[in-house]
Amino acid sequence: MPSYAVTGAARGLGYAFLTKLSADPNNTVIGIVRSVKPAEEKVAKELPDRKNIHLVHGDLSDYASLKTAADTVASITGGSLDVLIANAALVAGDFLAINDPKQDWEAFDRISRESFNINALGNIHLFRHFVPLIQKGSIKKVVALSTGQADIDFILESGMVIAAPYSMSKIALNLAVAKYQVQYASEGILFMAISPGLVDTGMPSDVDPEEFMAQLPVMMNAMAKYAPDAKFPITPEESVERVLDVIDKATIEKNGGIMVSHWGNKRWL
Repeated sequence: MPSYAVTGAARGLGYAFLTKLSADPNNTVIGIVRSVKPAEEKVAKELPDRKNIHLVHGDLSDYASLKTAADTVASITGGSLDVLIANAALVAGDFLAINDPKQDWEAFDRISRESFNINALGNIHLFRHFVPLIQKGSIKKVVALSTGQADIDFILESGMVIAAPYSMSKIALNLAVAKYQVQYASEGILFMAISPGLVDTGMPSDVDPEEFMAQLPVMMNAMAKYAPDAKFPITPEESVERVLDVIDKATIEKNGGIMVSHWGNKRWL
């Protein structure tokens, strides 16, 4: 009976993981969310017969809550966990070029710190608390959801000039994944990062809507330059289907410590 824990499971891509994985009644699926009650209400309304779903509080900005979440998950699964999907992230807006004349440097510094604290440090603490459960699991996979914007070749090829704080925080996350991999490879634990593609998850909750919409053409033009024949954005369901296939096929030998796309390669769209 495989067990999965997914962070950021209340909405968007995380909720799509929760929905897809729980469709198999043999899976035990734990959604780690910031606010349990609204998530419970959503699941009760939309997935009322999924008795294999469990919702647990955990917040990447509150590192102590991640220890509590790990303890709660252990009580549900009997002390083990097969797959951890680190999906939660802060997508906070700085949608200007890094050295734009209109750059608000106080805001840039604040957003950069917040992004690093959540997307990099938050996941480092998530991993450290959940590794003891993964060590007792049978599948032993830890997957961080990253982004093609953390790939330097993609940035140079596409000309993606915006969202530096987010990109930098995800590059730091990718490095942490590699460090964890070299530490735990001998135990048969796979750590890897996957970019889910450009996914239509609605307006990010942590950005200014007007600023986001104003800079959206910049992002879309860069994507089109990089992959003129690609169809994007894709739905959360499409992304999850592909990401889970990558996870299922991933091995330490092929994927340990690296980032791949939802296609399982280095093409991000």
